[in-house]
Amino acid sequence: MVFDISVAMTWILFLALFPISFVWLRRAWRIVMNRDFSEVAVKRGEAPPDPAKFAPYEMAINLVAGVVLVCVIVAVLAGFWEYSTWSAIAGSTIWCKFFASFALSRHAHASWDKSKV
Repeated sequence: MVFDISVAMTWILFLALFPISFVWLRRAWRIVMNRDFSEVAVKRGEAPPDPAKFAPYEMAINLVAGVVLVCVIVAVLAGFWEYSTWSAIAGSTIWCKFFASFALSRHAHASWDKSKV
């Protein structure tokens, strides 16, 4: 195996899965067990008016994404998947989590009051 940029990027992606999955699972744990809603649907550093309303959705997004990444880590270490499979699953999971959290934060901060228009 020749060490080149693709090997380095592969290792960076794989090693990045560990802290990413840890942070996402920790966020889900904080929402469920500690009832900590400080990171729920944050937009520009501000929590929404009612973060408890959106906490189950944020918890589900973080839990599903974290579990998928842990499964990818286990599958890679066990040698079940080749590079193209696990990198596609990991990359898609990361992007989908970012998009889902972004959409939830925008929805939580949306003003639906028609009198202000």
